[in-house]
Amino acid sequence: MVADPSPRGQLPQAYHIAEVRVENLTVRTLVLDGTMDAAPGQFVMAWLPGLDEKPFSPSGVAPLAITVQRVGPFTTALHALSPGDRVWLRGPFGHGFALCEGTLLLVCGGCGAAPLHDLAGLARLAGRDVHVVLGARTEEGLFFQERYAALGCAVHLATDDGSAGYHGTAIDLAASLLDSGAPISTAYACGPEPMLDALYLLAQDHGLACQLSYEAYMRCAIGVCGSCAVGGCLVCRDGPVFDAPPDRVVARSP
Repeated sequence: MVADPSPRGQLPQAYHIAEVRVENLTVRTLVLDGTMDAAPGQFVMAWLPGLDEKPFSPSGVAPLAITVQRVGPFTTALHALSPGDRVWLRGPFGHGFALCEGTLLLVCGGCGAAPLHDLAGLARLAGRDVHVVLGARTEEGLFFQERYAALGCAVHLATDDGSAGYHGTAIDLAASLLDSGAPISTAYACGPEPMLDALYLLAQDHGLACQLSYEAYMRCAIGVCGSCAVGGCLVCRDGPVFDAPPDRVVARSP
């Protein structure tokens, strides 16, 4: 699914907060009072009038939900919202994940667990086996492990300090799974850029296709302002999901 080019998709729409779910000390999910026809991996622009507008990939579409890590003034303001408060969204934008055949490996770093959740749900409905690697610095940083398990995914945890699951990074654990002979056909990832670059190289070493969701500073979300340019690509228009790091791929046609 590609971006909605109509004014309906480009103009902010008001949603009310229906529920606030506390995922961990710094992450909350805002469940909204509506739905959106968005593919896993596409993104929306969330706006609070008088403050700012930032991109988020939905962690659910029916109902619509965004999962927010508190890192600055805007995300702190989103965390302060309560049921009944309003937030404005426009979108969806960009190119999302494509569901492939075979057994899938989903590698999630930090808040990357959120946009990959709906992909896991679609994969399980289609009868795919799904391995999910959830990585964080400590056990307190992990979230969504129960939600992935409820979908029937094989969930693997990795923490940098060894406080939960595998003692190491999500990439270390993904490499261990692949080296063990797990019958993976396609690797997907969302998380910090160094993790995505490392997974791309790992997938190449194992002869796997991969789909990687990259972040960038975005303003217009429709490929006009150029603020999200990486190499020859605009992350908002050509991504945010790529099959290689953006500086290694050819930009899609407008």
